Amino acid sequence: MVPHALSTFALPLLLLPLAAFSQSVSFKKDTGICETTPNVRQFSGYIDLDNQKNDTFFFWFFESRDEPDQKPLTLWLNGGPGCTSMIGLFEENGPCLVNDDKESTSLNPYSWTNHTNMLYIDQPFGAGFSAGRKVRTNKEAAKYLWHGLQTWFADDAFSKYANRDFILASESYGAHFGPVFTSYFKSQNKKIASGKVKGVPINISKLIIGNGKHDPMIQTNATITFAIDPPGYDPIVTNKTLIQETEDAFEKECAPALSKCNDGGSDSECNDAVKICTRRVQLPMWGNRDPNDLRITDDGNKTSEINDEDYDEQSAATHYLKFLRDNKHKVGAEGKSFDQCDSGVHARFSGSGDTGRSAINDLAEIVEAGEVDVMLWVGDADQKANWVGVHEVVSQMAWSGNHAFADAQMESLKLDDQEVGQYKVIDGPPGITFVRVYQAGHQMPQYQRKTAATVFARFINGADMGETDSSKVGKFRPSRNVASGAANSALPAGTNNLTAFVASFIVLLTFV
Repeated sequence: MVPHALSTFALPLLLLPLAAFSQSVSFKKDTGICETTPNVRQFSGYIDLDNQKNDTFFFWFFESRDEPDQKPLTLWLNGGPGCTSMIGLFEENGPCLVNDDKESTSLNPYSWTNHTNMLYIDQPFGAGFSAGRKVRTNKEAAKYLWHGLQTWFADDAFSKYANRDFILASESYGAHFGPVFTSYFKSQNKKIASGKVKGVPINISKLIIGNGKHDPMIQTNATITFAIDPPGYDPIVTNKTLIQETEDAFEKECAPALSKCNDGGSDSECNDAVKICTRRVQLPMWGNRDPNDLRITDDGNKTSEINDEDYDEQSAATHYLKFLRDNKHKVGAEGKSFDQCDSGVHARFSGSGDTGRSAINDLAEIVEAGEVDVMLWVGDADQKANWVGVHEVVSQMAWSGNHAFADAQMESLKLDDQEVGQYKVIDGPPGITFVRVYQAGHQMPQYQRKTAATVFARFINGADMGETDSSKVGKFRPSRNVASGAANSALPAGTNNLTAFVASFIVLLTFV
């Protein structure tokens, strides 16, 4: 087990062929770092999986500020692949914001902890403060994360959250992580119910993907459309010769390469396809604008289309890096360095071809099954995963509501008499919620925290998206499976730690 100078709940070694495994959770609690609301608890530290490979996930958990014993558990994962979930915590939806001095924090009034218990995990191994074996694919990452969650739920400090509704929220490459992880968690739940696997069912009831990179073919093509006419903004590219050359490059180079990749192509062919499409289509169509926010030129200057307040908040966002590096030992984090996004992790996933393969079918299967509510939301100033392309993904993917979705008109999203976006809801099952947020870039909640928090709360609470009063977000009600107590059925009566069933976790090796 990786040594941590923290309070540790250790578990007995499991004697297995070739390697000995142990699981433990070690953490510091109520440090006063970030969340300073009285009587709201927080824990940060490590989930250790394998003492041979030093596999360990860094996590940071915050109780809900309001009725934590009644609220669901939301897992936030940033994308990348290889980006730390501390981006989400400090820039988008966590309890605090780092001040301009980079040494102190202030409470975030729009923290998602107003509505849910929040768990942030750096994954896969190598992202943020996490460390361990070199994971290469989405499916591998799903298996290790599932095992990490099993270990976390088994600790006495967190076992009470095992029977809660589980909400998975991610963004960007999370369009791959989200559907693959959801499918794996659901498949493990079935094996637990049948007795093939011992563990705690993860009662995933909702999936949220922000500014997702779902399908390289559809979304790369939409890059051209968006550059010519980004709804609500001035054109990004006006050079007709460049536009024609880029359209030709898409048809003759990018599209064939992606088709080959997604028709059983090799890992290297998929990796090459991404490079071709990025170089020949995306980069030319991003013009001189920041791909994360078209309202900013690539030299960092503002265009006339950006609100000064939005820009100031966005430009100050990376203050958290210095703050976190300076305070890492206080929250139980280790490691000599900390990067927002690990290039080695990204390179391995690219080399596996996963970044070039479409995730659209994985998403379609989840939507069509109707067991998990899905929301896709997009900041409308994002170029990397523009909202027109994400909308087209939902319209084209193979699910029974695609025509109804394509034909439905967008409705105005108003909060406190201000129009902040548009939305459409296809009631299910199967159904989907789609939200366009005005004046927001790639990490949407970072730019429009109030809008994001309100929409998030309404989605998880099943409230009306059309309500104009931002204070009306509904009240959370547990899903049917959780309310019936199904989540506890996998454990013997009175068991709330992993000791009683640790021997069943051979799944870490066999990847059942």
